[in-house]
Amino acid sequence: MPKIDDIHLVFDANCAPRRVMGLFAVKWVSIVLHALDRWPGGRCRTGQLQRALPGISKKMLVQTLRDVEARGLVTRHVHSVVPPKVEYALTPLGKTFAEAVEMLYRWGEEHQEALDELETNMASAQALIEASGDEPVSEEN
Repeated sequence: MPKIDDIHLVFDANCAPRRVMGLFAVKWVSIVLHALDRWPGGRCRTGQLQRALPGISKKMLVQTLRDVEARGLVTRHVHSVVPPKVEYALTPLGKTFAEAVEMLYRWGEEHQEALDELETNMASAQALIEASGDEPVSEEN
């Protein structure tokens, strides 16, 4: 959790919130884990997963699967058949992470109007920035 340093709140690199958010930094991680969690039978082939996630390239999917496998969230099962058959499934650790992801996704399902409002606000802000010709300002301090 964050520490209070004098009068400042400090989220150092090793605090839990930053470590968890590091997993979400890769765009497709949470949805890949969610899909594997929801997949009938609990195992899924790469092509099936790619078809279930329109917009993800094969390269990005493979990269994401390798990343979550290296972290211990997913296992890769290679069947010795011709042609080769590879399936992915969540590990027990991956299932616990998917539970937390599921809570966020349930919030999204229950708050569609809030998501619409967030998107509208962002589009309005972007239009104002473009109309003014200003670059977005980064805040420091």
